[in-house]
Amino acid sequence: MELMQLNYFMEVATSQHVTKSAERLHIAQPALTQAIHRLEAELGVPLFVHKGRNIRLTAYGAYFLKMLRPILQELNFLPLELKAMAKLEDSTIHLNVLAASALVTQAVIEYKKTHPNLHIQFTQNEESDVYDICITTVFPGKENFQKEKTSSVELFICQEKIFLAVPNLPRFEKKSEISLKDMEKEKFIALSGSRQLRSICDTYCKNAGIQREIVFESDSPAAVQDMISANIGIGFWPEFSWGKVDLQKVKLLEIKNPACTRDILISCKENKADNSKTFDFYAFLKNYFENSKKHRSE
Repeated sequence: MELMQLNYFMEVATSQHVTKSAERLHIAQPALTQAIHRLEAELGVPLFVHKGRNIRLTAYGAYFLKMLRPILQELNFLPLELKAMAKLEDSTIHLNVLAASALVTQAVIEYKKTHPNLHIQFTQNEESDVYDICITTVFPGKENFQKEKTSSVELFICQEKIFLAVPNLPRFEKKSEISLKDMEKEKFIALSGSRQLRSICDTYCKNAGIQREIVFESDSPAAVQDMISANIGIGFWPEFSWGKVDLQKVKLLEIKNPACTRDILISCKENKADNSKTFDFYAFLKNYFENSKKHRSE
């Protein structure tokens, strides 16, 4: 069955008059009649019977009309739906956030104040490469980032210090820096092993030759922050991406041996015909990270 045949049938079934239908369809009456006959031959049943100068639907024709009407309505709306999808996609930025999620969320909130119609899809999937912008983290100097063959990639690297968060107690009062080796007997709060920051911190501990006693771990950075702030244990604390620390409860010590840092990578791909909205947010995100780092160091 051809779509044109089905549309011809719908018109004739509605008017129940071949001549009038031919006029509305702007085709010759014999051509319309032949199209209907071919459809009937293909279906193997009569769709119309003559009644005087008019025609009427057979039981087969009435059933075919009932089943066909919603299908053709869907098909007629399909071009409009596809255009709406394309418009939405052009106004959608797909973020894959594998690091600094709290800071990225703050950036999105700030950006939406001036771009309320922009749609942002926020996912956290380390196995996926379906994104417009990806925020991830690696051990410093290990940015083995390959440009994909199918899309151009821009890459921004922001280095962040990693401090050690300790209780704001007298024994740490005069300290501003620390060696990891000196903290081997302390109880640690840590991100779960699936987190990229956890892997980086594990590497630093290994390089320092210490085995941590971990008393609490979670895949939620917020939960780790809360436990450190509650003085349940000490833990690693990124310089600016985790936000402000409660200085009444927690003190941040700079780790000098070894010096601990990580690289935050923000990559942007050209996935759309018009990537202007993606690039605008990408530029905003870079500035947001740079300003957050600058304000933290002041």
